Amino acid sequence: MLYAQHAKKPFDEAHTDKPTAKPALDFSAALGAAGAAAPGLIWGLDFAPDGSHETAPCSAAPTGRFRWLHLNLADHGTRSWIEQSTLFPVPARELLLSSDSHQRALVDSTSTDSTSADGAQSIAVCCILHDFERDFDVRDTARVGALRVAILGNLIVTARRHPLGAADIVKQRVENGARITGPAAALDLLVSALTQNIDMVIRDLSVDMQAAEDAYLDGHRPPTSRNLLDIRRRLAQIHRMLDGAQRVFRRLEQDDDLPETLQPTVEKLSQRLQGLDADALAVQGQLRLLRDELDLQQDQRTNQNLYLLSVMTALMLPATLVTGLFGMNTGGLPFSGAHGTLIAAGIAAGTALATYLFLRSKGFFR
Repeated sequence: MLYAQHAKKPFDEAHTDKPTAKPALDFSAALGAAGAAAPGLIWGLDFAPDGSHETAPCSAAPTGRFRWLHLNLADHGTRSWIEQSTLFPVPARELLLSSDSHQRALVDSTSTDSTSADGAQSIAVCCILHDFERDFDVRDTARVGALRVAILGNLIVTARRHPLGAADIVKQRVENGARITGPAAALDLLVSALTQNIDMVIRDLSVDMQAAEDAYLDGHRPPTSRNLLDIRRRLAQIHRMLDGAQRVFRRLEQDDDLPETLQPTVEKLSQRLQGLDADALAVQGQLRLLRDELDLQQDQRTNQNLYLLSVMTALMLPATLVTGLFGMNTGGLPFSGAHGTLIAAGIAAGTALATYLFLRSKGFFR
């Protein structure tokens, strides 16, 4: 089920007499609470305002930079670190650790140790998106995995249980010079990588679809419905993934607590997912047309076979009647002389020929 959650923090008057600005995230206190638990960090990066980046650990503050941590949920240390860290509000922690992998969104302003640079409280924006898993030597495994995302001020945490294609694309783009200046740019890069991974699968399916159409038009080994079943299954899988992702971003768009810095990015990504889903539906439409053509061809072949069978039955019916008449073994049968068999065969052939001429005169052989 797809849902959005809201949690409001009560006003704390104790902070009104301390207007001094705080760092974007109080990492030192939050990480110290979880110092005994080392998370399974796949990669971590700190991004400077000028676009440069460097490797980031989980045990030190980002010193004013934007940090991206990509974690492995299959590592027990990761789950312990998330459970003990005060960086995450309770709803965000539950979303990251939940066994439920349905795509959904969450916007939460519950009390955390994170505040913006002007002392205002930051808002946690979390979601679960689906992406294709990958192995070391296989780019597309056709298995769908969950990518969990939590944006907390100047920190974004992504976590997965199995390797996903989008995370590798993000790392490659960053190494190639992609600039990340804040949470909006990070979310844009992440969803762009996810859509690129899905788009590559759609293009592969489109190529397979065109090859099947060419084989059908050429008449050499035309595809069967069974051959097209795998393409149909993958397209349905992709449509469900993209439809769920569109629902996630529509819910974020409609959420009044969504930070203003993320609103333009969320709207743009929602439109991008809609366009990608339209591409998948276009390939699905081509597949439906090809399957209709194959079914029509199969129906025509079946009707032709039934037609030939019906004609053969009509031609042989009079001959069968003649042979049945002479096979009664009763007294007084005609043509019982030496040439009776030839005469009976001639009569049977003559009735078959007369039936053929009759059917032809009625247009059955046109």
